[in-house]
Amino acid sequence: MSEVASSNIKLSNNTLTKEEKKELLRNILPACQPQEGSPPNTFTQSELDDLKRALPNMQIGPRETKKEDVHNSNTIDICDLNQWKAPPEQKLSDVSTEVAAPPQDGSAEESERVEAPPQDGWMEELPQISSLKVDQELDWHGAPRFHKQVNLPRTFREKVRRGEFTSPTNGVCPGFLQCNLVVLPQGPVAFDFLLFCQRNPKACPLIEVCDVGSPYAPGVAPGADIRTDVPKYAIYRDGKLEKEVTDVTDYWPENSVAFLIGCSFSYDGALLDAGIPLKSAEQGKNVPMYKTKLKCRPAGSLRGNMVVSMKPIPALQISKHVEITAKYTHAHGGPVAVGSASSIGIADISKPEWGEQIDVASDEVPVFHACGVTPQSILMDSKVPFAITHSAGHMFVTDLPSHMGV
Repeated sequence: MSEVASSNIKLSNNTLTKEEKKELLRNILPACQPQEGSPPNTFTQSELDDLKRALPNMQIGPRETKKEDVHNSNTIDICDLNQWKAPPEQKLSDVSTEVAAPPQDGSAEESERVEAPPQDGWMEELPQISSLKVDQELDWHGAPRFHKQVNLPRTFREKVRRGEFTSPTNGVCPGFLQCNLVVLPQGPVAFDFLLFCQRNPKACPLIEVCDVGSPYAPGVAPGADIRTDVPKYAIYRDGKLEKEVTDVTDYWPENSVAFLIGCSFSYDGALLDAGIPLKSAEQGKNVPMYKTKLKCRPAGSLRGNMVVSMKPIPALQISKHVEITAKYTHAHGGPVAVGSASSIGIADISKPEWGEQIDVASDEVPVFHACGVTPQSILMDSKVPFAITHSAGHMFVTDLPSHMGV
């Protein structure tokens, strides 16, 4: 109430003039608004009685504005209701955007033109949606950002689409996330598989699930077509491998649900950067993959054991290999076994169920990682009526950096 006390306004006997009442109102209203942590008001009883006598039957209207009392953009006269109204919206068509007419009679002088008022640069910075390129970093909350050099995986996928590359993808596009593929018809089996991935993230780290019927995954590879951009596919019927093809457009279910699962090939670039060799890639071979006795947690109609891949790693680099791969939880993470194949049920590492044999030198140790071929083994053991997968070792290369989330 200090502002009221200093206003030199007489409150006794209700002798205030209209202008004095308005001045009192302007001074008193801020005090009527309780602040956080403060009591509702700070009036004494006598002050409250004076306020009650001052306010009855008062007609409030805008005050006269003097030249020396011009309001800036941060103030407002609480008695002037017009100032509470929002300014009329300015349509884009109302802004003058006339362009200078071309000079007449060969004159080199620029003709006068009316320029649109400045818009604080926002119009220049706003991208046109129709021309927005897919390689721009969209600000989607929580979504991974695409690698700046996405031309590498896109060029690779175009080569695959033309049928010019049908080999395993180990060592291909280092630095980019590679994915295993499983395609199922919409229904109970697709739901069971989604649940299976959720229950077995080591073997099936789920990266993306496409919309029903869609062969596109814009969240990981804008512009890619999953039906043509995998080097080789496997077609399964009633739990048996029917054939391998390089294009599944004719086999794609109308009500498809496509799952993309992280692959250990994704950290090949990180291993190479650390000086750890990729023996299978150096020899131009597919990685060896084995069935194990490690049981997966069942989900509905799906059950079976984990499949692992093997890399021969120099013994002196084992600790570095484990340290690097353990960070890539979205690509199977660290190894499930080091050295002892028999501990996970592999009788002979020279006889892989998928891929090709890789010799382990005397200074190397076999290292076993969970593998994205696990779903194929599960689908066969569960005798699923129909499924499309990648052929073992032939991955879908995305535009995402392999270190996402690391």
